Amino acid sequence: MASTLARQDQRVRKPMPPQTTAAPEIAIQTQRLADELRRVVHQLALTRPSAPELAAAADAASSFADRLEALPVRRTPGVVSEAALSPGKYAGYSPVHGEANVLAPPLRLRVVGAGHERRVEGSVTFGPAYEGPPGHVHGGYVAAAFDELLGWAQLQPGFTGTLTVRYRRPTPLGRELRMEAALERVEGRKRWVRGTLHLGDVLLCEAEGLFIGPRGGDYAAALGLAGDGGPG
Repeated sequence: MASTLARQDQRVRKPMPPQTTAAPEIAIQTQRLADELRRVVHQLALTRPSAPELAAAADAASSFADRLEALPVRRTPGVVSEAALSPGKYAGYSPVHGEANVLAPPLRLRVVGAGHERRVEGSVTFGPAYEGPPGHVHGGYVAAAFDELLGWAQLQPGFTGTLTVRYRRPTPLGRELRMEAALERVEGRKRWVRGTLHLGDVLLCEAEGLFIGPRGGDYAAALGLAGDGGPG
């Protein structure tokens, strides 16, 4: 069987026309597919199939990948980055909170409060695929969750300057965790944000991030997307 890369080289893939909102049925089935693929990823981390079972599964996965590679692709990377272009907007393909992205746990976020009391709250359950220390979450994934959480808490577009995470206790797998963050202060384009991660009432980790707003407030231009018309 030819490799996937070889098949990609032989195929010219058509760009997908720009879409701002997926049809409801497409969104439902996309999330359903991502949920099922998450099951596969987590089971691969837990189970130890025999060689014949692995071969059969790999053949099925290869056939499915072939079908996906024949479909239209996104015109620009903006589908993933649209949350940063519109603060507080859900991005279905975010690798951290996107329910349509199989890489995401996902982290579920919401903006609550008003005025100076405005903050972001989140909840997340890390499955077996995110294991670092036995039975606990890899610290890199905890940091990624904080980067997403604190980025949302800016409540406006900006880039991560620094992110400092203090790991006070190991973060367990398979438990619903609570996160929250709020903007602390702003100086020009600099924004300081703090956040915490909890299991029930127990503080597991805390983080501080410094975020930098784009010059002129144009996030898309800073990423070189303006010439492509932004997200597509």
